[in-house]
Amino acid sequence: MKRLVNLAMVFATLAVAVAAPPLDTTKAVTRIAFGSCAHQDKPQPIWDAIVAQKPDLFIFLGDNIYADTEDMEIMKAKYEKLSAIAGFQRLRKTCPILAIWDDHDYGKDDAGAEYRKKRESQRVFLDFFGEPANSPRRQQEGVYDAVILGPQGQRVQIILLDTRYFRSPLRRRPERPKRGEGPYLPNPDPQTTILGPAQWRWLEAQLRLPAELRIIASSIQVIPDDHHWEKWGNFPHERQRLFQLVRDTGAAGVVFISGDRHLAELSVTDGGVGYPLYDLTSSGLNQADKTFGRWELNRHRVGSMFWGNNFGMIHIEWDRKDPLIRLQIRDEEGELFLQQKIPLSLLQPGSLKSQETK
Repeated sequence: MKRLVNLAMVFATLAVAVAAPPLDTTKAVTRIAFGSCAHQDKPQPIWDAIVAQKPDLFIFLGDNIYADTEDMEIMKAKYEKLSAIAGFQRLRKTCPILAIWDDHDYGKDDAGAEYRKKRESQRVFLDFFGEPANSPRRQQEGVYDAVILGPQGQRVQIILLDTRYFRSPLRRRPERPKRGEGPYLPNPDPQTTILGPAQWRWLEAQLRLPAELRIIASSIQVIPDDHHWEKWGNFPHERQRLFQLVRDTGAAGVVFISGDRHLAELSVTDGGVGYPLYDLTSSGLNQADKTFGRWELNRHRVGSMFWGNNFGMIHIEWDRKDPLIRLQIRDEEGELFLQQKIPLSLLQPGSLKSQETK
């Protein structure tokens, strides 16, 4: 019992220490870094490259640790390992940190609503990331959250989705997958869900708030739909509902960011919303598949896949007449691998139609 008390005291100290600088919601955001899949037992040299980019904030997209346990003391100890990494310590001194979870830090590989310790896991997650005692995230089920940063005309809305707490069971392929292939098929049952009713209502309310640019963070990929691993496409009615909600609310400036896959790529579709929907996937910080040449089909991909550890960057040039957004993937040394330049005017309802008439 004494050992457990001591562990709790140590973790409480580290939970306070991990608190990054507070978000200044009045300041214009120009540089957003993000990434996913950071195994606490492996070296994490990538933090130096991220810090060198001088981000205004960093977004963890899940698998922030690899807990895979129902024992909360084990989970806390793994968060302690992340907290002790020198590069991560430098990051949290540099900029505010926002976070969602994916399956491994949620507690079980590919798990959803059935995970038995999700309430306990949520408390550990929120403690580690220094969530205030009076935060709505402490009162609700699930770790979804949102914030709007910057003055009018330069507002960036960050929407953090929880794709684990409420998610229905996955549908498995009847045949044994070949090596390197995923095990899942789309589930056509309209009663299944990713976000759950309460989070869907919350998301609609968020999308109706005024903002010039909206970064929607999903731990799993939104746009890619050809592979058999985890993705929004495993619940096609939920994916379509997401696109329809963007359209029906008239929400402009939506860009998705995602993780999970141990690779990096940029995908795009119109989604029926009247402007291009981009999904920039960055995974992993130290868990990326380095098997060069393992090509994966993705009909929505822009450019090339990236093998190797990576992080994502979003640069926003507000000083232009038509603000420019740069979606980037950078490697472990900070070198630029992939970049897509997007004028903000393109991310407006009706822009695809107007392009067609030119």
